[in-house]
Amino acid sequence: MITRKYKIADKVVSVTSIYDEVHEYCAEYQTDENADYSVMTAQADIDYEREKSAREDEIEGIPVRHFSDGYLEELAVYRRIAEKMIEFDTVLFHGSVIAVDGAGYLFTAKSGTGKSTHTRLWQAYFGDRAVMVNDDKPLLKITDSGVTAYGTPYNGKHRLGSNISVPLKAICILTRSAENHIEAITREQAYTMLLQQVYRPADMLKMAKTLELVDRLADSVNFYRLGCNMDISAAKVAFEGMQ
Repeated sequence: MITRKYKIADKVVSVTSIYDEVHEYCAEYQTDENADYSVMTAQADIDYEREKSAREDEIEGIPVRHFSDGYLEELAVYRRIAEKMIEFDTVLFHGSVIAVDGAGYLFTAKSGTGKSTHTRLWQAYFGDRAVMVNDDKPLLKITDSGVTAYGTPYNGKHRLGSNISVPLKAICILTRSAENHIEAITREQAYTMLLQQVYRPADMLKMAKTLELVDRLADSVNFYRLGCNMDISAAKVAFEGMQ
């Protein structure tokens, strides 16, 4: 077993794992500070991730993918981190967060819609003003003064992200469209997508706390729906529409 400490979303976690891949993956976040909590994985966690992945592949009608134990343990560690972070008013959210001039914008959508493609347009349009925070599974801390989005080691297959935090200004639901257009939507219109994209733990008490945090999230940021055609002008339309 291997144990190292990482600072993720302003909390220090001591991670004990079977395989070293977990620690290679999180190396940029390593710290010597005292741990706020600890997580440990076992073979049963790896087996669970393999079974879950196979079920999802079958539902999507694609050939079952085969992953190494080391990779599956990375997923298991982040699942345990996500469940622990709920205690600190922080949730894992499926989406792509990019910051411009220090303010964060989160794009979320059904898988395959083009979240990563759209945020790359922001990087092309804004240049150095734009910083990718997390391209896949950021952590969002919900407080009375607003929401903070954090970069984490778990930032997508292209590893696009930064070890930074930014205030989250808006959440935008992305859709495909022939013409670029954006509109403000209500928390009620956004709520179903919030529930779909937040990490939902199996534990009933943790799920109750997650629902409470989703409610607070819905009251803390502005929501938009963007129809875009993936031309670089979509970045301009989205940014200006969310001001």
